[in-house]
Amino acid sequence: MIMQTKPLYNMNEESSYRILGFWIFLGAEIALFGTLFTTYFILSSHTAGAPTQKELFEIKGVMIETFALLTSSFTIGLVVNTIKLKSKKAFLAFFLLTMALGLVFLGVEISEFVTYIHEGATIHSSAALSALFVLLGTHGAHVTFGLFWGSSILIQTMREGITPTTANKTFIYSLYWHFLDVVWIFIFSFVYLKGMIG
Repeated sequence: MIMQTKPLYNMNEESSYRILGFWIFLGAEIALFGTLFTTYFILSSHTAGAPTQKELFEIKGVMIETFALLTSSFTIGLVVNTIKLKSKKAFLAFFLLTMALGLVFLGVEISEFVTYIHEGATIHSSAALSALFVLLGTHGAHVTFGLFWGSSILIQTMREGITPTTANKTFIYSLYWHFLDVVWIFIFSFVYLKGMIG
C-alpha cells in the first residue's frame, strides 16, 4: 500500500495569489527604497556645516551590522531547508538564530543613531543627514517589522508544528528577509563605504 503525503507547500490557488501579492508588495518596496537612495545621492553633499558622513561613520559598527544581517540571510535559508526535512527542532533553532541576528543588527544601528545625535548630527542638521536618517530609519523599521512578523511565525510553528500553512508563511517571510539583506548591501556599498572614502 502506497502512503500519500501532503505536499510541503500548499500551492493552491489562494497560496498562489498570496505569493503573487507579495511579489507586487516587494515591487512597491523596491520603488520606495529606489526613491530614498536617489534622494540621498542628490543630497549627500549638502552638509551645511554639520558633521559629514566621513566624520560620523565608523567601520566597526558597520561591519557588525553587515555580518549580522548577511549571516541572518544564510540562517533563514537554513530555516526553509529544515521545512523540507520536516525537522521542527532545527526549524525553531535556525529561526531563533535569525531573529537574534536581526536584534543584533537593530541594536547596533540604534546605538549608532544615538552616537550621531550626541555628535551633533540630527535629522535637522543638514539635508544630507535628513536623507541619511530617513533611508537608514526606513530600513531599520522594516527590520523591526520583520522581527515581529518572524516572531508570530515562530509562535505559530511552536503550537502547530511544520504544516503547509506555516511552511508557506515561512517561505514568503524568507523572501522579505532576503530583500532586506539586498537593500543593506546597497546601503553598505553606496552609503557607508562611499561616505567613509569621502
